[in-house]
Amino acid sequence: MKLAQRIGKIKPSPTLAIQAKANALRAEGRDIIGFGAGEPDFDTPENIKAAAVKAIGEGFTKYTPVGGIDELKDAIIAKMSRDHGLSCRRSQVVVSCGAKHTLYNLIQILCEEGDEVIIPVPGWVSYVDIVVLAGATPVIVETTEAGCFKLTPEMLSKAITDRTKALILNSPSNPTGSAYERTELEALAAVIAPTDITVVSDDIYEKNVYDGIEFFSIASVSDELRKKTVVVNGVSKAYAMTGWRIGYAVGPEEIIAAINKLQSQNTSNPTSIAQQAAVEALNGDQSAVAMMVKAFRERRNFITEALNGIPDISCRLPQVACYVFPKVSALYGRSWQGRGIASASELAAYLLDEATVAVVPGADFGNDDYIRLSYAMSLKLIEEGVKRIATAVARLE
Repeated sequence: MKLAQRIGKIKPSPTLAIQAKANALRAEGRDIIGFGAGEPDFDTPENIKAAAVKAIGEGFTKYTPVGGIDELKDAIIAKMSRDHGLSCRRSQVVVSCGAKHTLYNLIQILCEEGDEVIIPVPGWVSYVDIVVLAGATPVIVETTEAGCFKLTPEMLSKAITDRTKALILNSPSNPTGSAYERTELEALAAVIAPTDITVVSDDIYEKNVYDGIEFFSIASVSDELRKKTVVVNGVSKAYAMTGWRIGYAVGPEEIIAAINKLQSQNTSNPTSIAQQAAVEALNGDQSAVAMMVKAFRERRNFITEALNGIPDISCRLPQVACYVFPKVSALYGRSWQGRGIASASELAAYLLDEATVAVVPGADFGNDDYIRLSYAMSLKLIEEGVKRIATAVARLE
């Protein structure tokens, strides 16, 4: 059987693949500590679960409008006004089956053969493949740790061509833990303003900010940029609702209408019950969010200090999200019992086999000098996992 060429141009999601491998090893009886997936270990808050149970009891289990129920759109509109001072109409909101689905739909309706999409790296593992599936060309812009892994106006200007269709901007960032300040977004906006480029603003980690860092979306920088920006967000990270699969986009009506049209032919509506749960998540008690952020901050501080205590591993303190991105290239060239370590992928394989710890190689995010670890787990597991890493690293010769 001959499959379509497009499927051969992409790879499976590395983070999900590593999670699956870790789960398979656990099923075999191995004690695996998984730093791979960015999935909050907290349970979905009780008020949100209760809203879903209520929806089931009331028979809210049928098809809904393709782009989401009005109650959820109104909750998103209220959230955009409350958090960012942005006003929008229902016609500017579409709800999809998770933020990844939202991003996929968005790139599908924006891009085609010959178009280019600028992607700063290190960046989320799926951006490149989502662009490739649309037939467009990812234009990779490499950022540096010295520059806090942020895109500069000069980098952006250099990457723009007459074929540039979009820029994907993820702040707060997975995997680097960086966030753009308002002045930095304004500088990028000045480069984008004279162009027809659409900004895809992936804001999924907006609630996961620490140490007084203030979140800004590029859509709030100016009215001009707002007209060029599609904000992508969801409830998975902020409300521990990864399995509920609710994401959304807010943007120009023409774009939102096109996403709605495409979604009518691929998934139809998001799950009715999950939509009612998302209404409660956005409108209801927000104390659980503050509790989770406080726990994440404590874990972040611990894992960063612990990793920096391992010789030849250096780890920058992330400002946001739920990941650390330590530099491990000083370990390359070493070996253990004839097994050489020359890349992040080989180090990750070594740590999984020898330390029973799962991490994600930095190459999957665009920089092979690093690995990514999620700290969305208990302090006890983090402590044990880092101890295993330290022991494994100490064995290398």
